[in-house]
Amino acid sequence: MDDPGMVSMFEALEASGLRGFLGCPAVVYEDALVDFFENASVRNGVVFSTVGGQIVKISEKLFAESFELPVEGLEVLSEMPKDAIFDARSIVSLTGEQINLSGRKNQMKMPYRLLCDIVAKSISVKAGSFNAITVEKFSLMTAVVCGVKMNWAKFLFGILKKMVAVKTKQPKGLRFRLVCCWQPSLLWIWVRLLRFHPQKFFQRRRYFVLSL
Repeated sequence: MDDPGMVSMFEALEASGLRGFLGCPAVVYEDALVDFFENASVRNGVVFSTVGGQIVKISEKLFAESFELPVEGLEVLSEMPKDAIFDARSIVSLTGEQINLSGRKNQMKMPYRLLCDIVAKSISVKAGSFNAITVEKFSLMTAVVCGVKMNWAKFLFGILKKMVAVKTKQPKGLRFRLVCCWQPSLLWIWVRLLRFHPQKFFQRRRYFVLSL
């Protein structure tokens, strides 16, 4: 890769401790994903479900170990240091002036537009325009850009539990769109836990790979 800015962004992303989570290649099995969330529940902080007739039990410890996620640092984005956010608003800016956190990602240099897409589609998984900057997305970017230590295990597992908890409040199509980008990560856990081969049960849809 010849673009120094892009290289720097990916080096920061790798240094954040997210490589194991974002870098796991997998095939997207839509039916497996729907099956998992239709049957999922949270009990005593553990996610339970069935996939292909097999029981899946995902604890925070298993989640952290599966993706080699950091378990120390900030646990919630509201704790993100304001000086780090202040610095990041200039670092990512296309013009050098601080970006507007209510604006759109075209205010950013190209590498950071890509980073914005990565955190929006592979971490935050919330409805809304991927082009819009939100405080949550920018806080996630700040953690990467400024090297703020995050307890990614607790933060990401918390997102998974929330996705399971709100499953009955969203239309099925929207729910699938919001969680689709997490499917490679979930599939990786299923394979490790159960030696589960979804191709025996489900129809393959498309490939999703992010290699770091």
